[in-house]
Amino acid sequence: MKLPHPLTGELFESPVPPGAGWPEDPAVRRTPVARDAAEVVRLAATDELAELEARVSVCRACSRLVEWREDVAVGKRKSFADQPYWGRPIAGWGVAEPRILIVGLAPAANGGNRTGRVFTGDRSGDWLFASLHRVGLANQPTSEHAGDGLHLIGTRMIAAVRCAPPANKPTPEERDTCAPWYRRELELTLPSTRSIVCLGKFAYDALLAALIALGADVPRPRPKFGHAVEYRIPTPYGEVTVLGCFHPSQQNTFTGKLTEQMLDAVLTRAKNLSTAPENQS
Repeated sequence: MKLPHPLTGELFESPVPPGAGWPEDPAVRRTPVARDAAEVVRLAATDELAELEARVSVCRACSRLVEWREDVAVGKRKSFADQPYWGRPIAGWGVAEPRILIVGLAPAANGGNRTGRVFTGDRSGDWLFASLHRVGLANQPTSEHAGDGLHLIGTRMIAAVRCAPPANKPTPEERDTCAPWYRRELELTLPSTRSIVCLGKFAYDALLAALIALGADVPRPRPKFGHAVEYRIPTPYGEVTVLGCFHPSQQNTFTGKLTEQMLDAVLTRAKNLSTAPENQS
């Protein structure tokens, strides 16, 4: 059954087929589909960021994740029962040549998996985009649906795992299968990137692993994760500063482990680093 998109009113199936006209859909009907880990490796080897986004958004390599994301898209949360669900992997989103990268774990089942945009449509995203707007890295404080006019300023968002996982916990095999998408997006965006904000320890660990795979000089033992910690890491594409940040999950925001001021401070620091003269902070 087709349902109307909350912004455009256009009717869509759940999950949304590629090339059906969903706002910001990077794929077309002929976009090649990865159906196993080997095909992810092969299809991630593109020099075009837009093509990488398209290929990510139709990936079907992890059977458990495909089944889960599509079951959620069909069953829906009661409060969103009148909406179509994206139900596909979530591509990176933001500017193509960022100064700042924000990296997370995976999309939420009724957030990004519903809206088709990373960190969009759930409470964590509400906190994150409000902070990005306060510090001058987004043109508006809310991110509710793809196509809502939001754009980032000098910033890009990517997730280590591109499909919503059951219980928000991808398996190590799923993480490793998805890693070539993640590494290639980092490789294409690192030349312009000056600072990287990691939302949570999983995102932090995945980033360091990807940087090592790309030839970065990550210290041994690896630097420990913590809120507002920062480490300068030389990469083949230039030096970047990696910053830790508690994830804006309800568990952290409701308990006061992460406050608006704490989140703003990390993003402001990332912004300042991204505009500082070379080798200065």
